Amino acid sequence: MAGEQLQVLSALDLAKTQLYHFTAIVIAGMGFFTDAYDLFSISLVTKLLGRIYYHVDGAPKPGTLPPNVSAAVNGVALCGTLAGQLFFGWLGDKMGRKSVYGMTLILMVVCSLASGLSLGDEPKAVMATLCFFRFWLGFGIGGDYPLSATIMSEYANKKTRGAFIAAVFAMQGFGILAGGVVSLVVSAAFDHRFKAPSYQDDPVGSTVKQADYIWRIILMFGAIPAALTYYWRMKMPETARYTALVAKDAKKAATDMSKVLQVEIEAEETKVEKLAMKSANSFSLFSREFARRHGLHLLGTTTTWFLLDIAFYSQNLFQKDIFSAIGWIPKAETMSATQEVYRISRAQTLIALCSTVPGYWFTVAFIDYMGRFAIQLMGFFFMTVFMFALAIPYHHWTLKPNRIGFVVMYSFTFFFANFGPNATTFVVPAEIFPARLRSTCHGISAAAGKAGAIIGAFGFLYAAQSQDKTKTDAGYPPGIGVKNSLIVLGVVNFLGMLFTFLVPEPKGKSLEELTGENDEDSPELDMQPPTNRTVPV
Repeated sequence: MAGEQLQVLSALDLAKTQLYHFTAIVIAGMGFFTDAYDLFSISLVTKLLGRIYYHVDGAPKPGTLPPNVSAAVNGVALCGTLAGQLFFGWLGDKMGRKSVYGMTLILMVVCSLASGLSLGDEPKAVMATLCFFRFWLGFGIGGDYPLSATIMSEYANKKTRGAFIAAVFAMQGFGILAGGVVSLVVSAAFDHRFKAPSYQDDPVGSTVKQADYIWRIILMFGAIPAALTYYWRMKMPETARYTALVAKDAKKAATDMSKVLQVEIEAEETKVEKLAMKSANSFSLFSREFARRHGLHLLGTTTTWFLLDIAFYSQNLFQKDIFSAIGWIPKAETMSATQEVYRISRAQTLIALCSTVPGYWFTVAFIDYMGRFAIQLMGFFFMTVFMFALAIPYHHWTLKPNRIGFVVMYSFTFFFANFGPNATTFVVPAEIFPARLRSTCHGISAAAGKAGAIIGAFGFLYAAQSQDKTKTDAGYPPGIGVKNSLIVLGVVNFLGMLFTFLVPEPKGKSLEELTGENDEDSPELDMQPPTNRTVPV
């Protein structure tokens, strides 16, 4: 039986959508804007780094990063993000959301700026410096995942909570878009100022000395939106749910939310003390009680995010084929270094505009009507269908007349990733776990996702290589081929659809109703887990 809700939490749950909701979305969302910019902008400049630091005299094609260096430069931030999600997720439950929120932002600003600096001009020194600072940049970014999601879920009303959390995550789309636009502007400006011939006309002259500034400016620009957000983050009060349910300070929770909601709220110190004494509010993460109440839920959120990110981050496998097929990126030797950055940036910007950004905002629009469960199940289902539709007749799609069809199918796959599990796997872990473990459990779920991202981005980069060793990319061993890789990804998406049945539906319920933190202690209640949708066990 549910107990009476604290007045301060009830006021938040029933509050009409107002200015402070949108302020919280912007403040938390700008962190995600910066996260996406920093994580995805590296893919815009890796070709340029290869030309500058790995040029081989007399080679028919421009220099490229060796496979191990490419994997390190692209992947080190993902490794840092995974570590940051676990560490800052745990710290957010120990120290409070607001205290830790500032730390992550400072780390992101400092490491964004430092990513553009390098010790020495030798390739090894430059790459080592870049990887070092991008690891710690990822560490800061990792902290933003559990903290932003938790803060937004604890500030939101229960009617539109899903849309608010999804809107924070949707700022990723604008971050990716901004990365492309900044790269376009910088590369176009340098190309206009420092004209250079194509590689096939002049291999050395095609990469002007000033091109070394391009990648540095693009990476360092990520510090600006993060720095602009810092002041507003520090002005945000701690969430009432943390203050009342975790810190047990009823008076501060009431005072803070009275200012935010502009209504009088009673402190209710006695009720907070009673809540603290309930068994539902005392078990730890590694207890049998947690396993009984939330074990299946944590398994559901970790596995679905893990499986989703394997498929989502594998998109890098096919982008070069798609961009070449529709003429967006000519052969590298026909362009100068600055022209290549411009063409890659233009292609990424168009993909973000046409597929990435719309998918995110479809989720924002429909999540509180359709529910998280339905959107996630639908997304995994269509990703499975489109992956198999690309894989089974793969030879058909490689023929020149059918390449546009391949692009359309590919776009739909990632539209339904964003209007589907890419958004919902971020939203749900911020809603279904108790306040004192919410940030930690979101961090664990997100870290599982990043483990999947590492497999998707790099495991499949090797797996998708041709089975014929004469047709593999330079430096790579033979793999299972693109067709078989697509079949494996189809199976991964199908598994994601099955594990979705472990995830409860939080639509329209208060956080305390979902987690059982308000439940009265009774023997009957102890025999039953919270009434959320899960598969039969």
